[in-house]
Amino acid sequence: MRALVVDDEPPALSELTFLLERDGRCESVQPVGSGADALRVLEGGKVEVVFSDISMPGLDGMELARVVARSEHPPLVVFVTAHEEHAVDAFAVQAVDYVMKPVPPARLAQAVDRVVAALAQRSATGSAQAPDPASGGPGDPAEERIAVELGGVTRFVRRSAVRYVQAQGDYVRLFTGSASHLLRVPLTTLETRWADAGFVRIHRSTLVNLAHVGQVRQGQGRLALRLLPDGPELPVARRHARAVRERVLATGG
Repeated sequence: MRALVVDDEPPALSELTFLLERDGRCESVQPVGSGADALRVLEGGKVEVVFSDISMPGLDGMELARVVARSEHPPLVVFVTAHEEHAVDAFAVQAVDYVMKPVPPARLAQAVDRVVAALAQRSATGSAQAPDPASGGPGDPAEERIAVELGGVTRFVRRSAVRYVQAQGDYVRLFTGSASHLLRVPLTTLETRWADAGFVRIHRSTLVNLAHVGQVRQGQGRLALRLLPDGPELPVARRHARAVRERVLATGG
């Protein structure tokens, strides 16, 4: 595959280029130091994957991904960054992977594995979009993927698998059926982004996915939601009680 590496920090750019050149699956690796330079290279149409930093002056990595996504034959995108707070936005633009700096060679090899698989699927299907192996399809907003770090490994959580979210300072904790994951993003941001996917605010520190609500309990003037199948009972703040009850009933909970 033909790769483009984008990073405004020369040491990081040099290291990532070296690691990719050492991988026999990369036919060519071209390094550039800015988003603007990347666009000039991409005009040639010979790049299949872009490994890009996110925080860069001028055209940053996220903006670069949005621009190239509108091209007729967009390259795949892998973000390589020191900042985990962009994970939600990264997978909203169909990034293939989200690698944290400093980059272990084994972790980068996993990212290349994903790119190779995505290119193979693209070749087989003729799809212009990167495949989403963890979801029902690349364009399905209910299956947005979120990158989370666990033990130095990036894992992918489907948004539909998140049962509820709780604020923890500048972070949020995503609760699935079997685990929880810490993500550096404000709760208000997720409330706005995930509203159309059925997430509602039930408390100043809690969002709940209505798809996982099994029971509405009323007692002693307080409302609570019981999650399926044997999930916790989450209290609903008085100020949210009426709106939450109406939303739950409207969705058949």
